[in-house]
Amino acid sequence: MHQLNTRIYGEPGNPAIILLHGLFGSSANWGTVARGLSQSYHVLVPDLRNHGQSPHDPDCSYEAMVADVLSLLDAHAIGAATLVGHSMGGKVAMHLALNNPQRVSGLVVVDMSPVNYAHDFEAVVAAFRAVDLAVVRNRSDADTQMAAHIGFAGVRAFLLQNLVKRPGGWAWRINLDALAMAQDEITGFPSRNEDAVFERSVSFIYGELSDYVKPANQPAIHRLFPNATLCPVAGAGHWVYAEQPQGFMTCLNGYLASLSRT
Repeated sequence: MHQLNTRIYGEPGNPAIILLHGLFGSSANWGTVARGLSQSYHVLVPDLRNHGQSPHDPDCSYEAMVADVLSLLDAHAIGAATLVGHSMGGKVAMHLALNNPQRVSGLVVVDMSPVNYAHDFEAVVAAFRAVDLAVVRNRSDADTQMAAHIGFAGVRAFLLQNLVKRPGGWAWRINLDALAMAQDEITGFPSRNEDAVFERSVSFIYGELSDYVKPANQPAIHRLFPNATLCPVAGAGHWVYAEQPQGFMTCLNGYLASLSRT
């Protein structure tokens, strides 16, 4: 397991919330949400392994990522926390809850289902590799090179958050080689414990314009999380909290309020 680089908001005496980013993301993605929660919660926002400023490791398994998060909880003497995970981070959160339910007081899964997805992210990997770091002078150069593979400027801007200037030149913060090799692991869903069920209430928040939480996925959701409720966010795609922050926070705050009443 690794010690994860972690941003911390709020007071340690408050209920703990862990925010987990998605693939190719980092703790910075959650900044606005974390600051909004910090008045009432102790918010920890790690960079998952192979992302942000956390250590690199060829092991990209969900078991390894869960072990890192459990180590983070232990380091901060947090017995149980509410986990909020987006995309890949949602799978980390679900896997942790199914296998370590005593450490999870609440669970929010953002635009992700507990299923194996058929798609890969070869196009995104190709976009990263298309950038010739040796000749990049600035982010605009990298954006131009990446544009041949990724047409949407917003997606390129998100991916280019991983580009950093170091003494020896420009570099990627993510462990691109390890993530590319682990595509099947990341797009799959771990099923090592076939009998695992998480009995507490769970909120699945998803974008109505996204296809990650389809009606066909709902039987899997309710089999593993029998007390799950779904909260759709109108006008949002996969990046729910960035595209429709007000709608996302309405769903999240509603769920958190329900936890405080139990």
